[in-house]
Amino acid sequence: MVLPFLIYAVTTSLMTSIGEAGDTLPFEPEFSGSFLKRVNGKTYQAQVFGKGDRLRLEYKYAVRTELGFSALEIIRLDLGERWYVLPQQKYLLVLPVMDGALLIRKELVGETSRNEVGDAIVAGRAARQFDVQVERDGVSERFHQWVDIEVGVVLKLVSQDQNWSFEYERIRVSPQPYLYFEQPPGYRKRRSETIH
Repeated sequence: MVLPFLIYAVTTSLMTSIGEAGDTLPFEPEFSGSFLKRVNGKTYQAQVFGKGDRLRLEYKYAVRTELGFSALEIIRLDLGERWYVLPQQKYLLVLPVMDGALLIRKELVGETSRNEVGDAIVAGRAARQFDVQVERDGVSERFHQWVDIEVGVVLKLVSQDQNWSFEYERIRVSPQPYLYFEQPPGYRKRRSETIH
């Protein structure tokens, strides 16, 4: 059994305007920090490293997967995959990035409306709060979301209809090495046999 909870929007793709002609270049937020997930009364902690559409979660306590325990998860939105690193077997357990998995953008899957609530401070950073309505498979869900004003990272997300949330503490905007988000040398990928 893999993580029994949802992981949602953590960082976003931003565009930075340059020049008078209105040309744009993609801006990839890069950061590190502490990550807290709360699901049905349980708290999960991890160190997190983000680089654009990639995320690395180093869990304080190992997570149980179908192939054993893993303390490291790498999320690659560019590949549509998330990997649990299993050092004893030298495997990457590969799962798809689906609706219920972490999406590394502020826009939520199935989003039907977004209303700005106002400004706030989250993790010591200036943020903008939104009330977001989502519909998936005919089911509506409502979220409160706080997005970093400077770099666009989703600092906090709370489901109003289910008992889960995530938030960052001690965010530090800084360059992150690509190596953090790559397949470790000598590891083989193994696709999950269960749906998550």
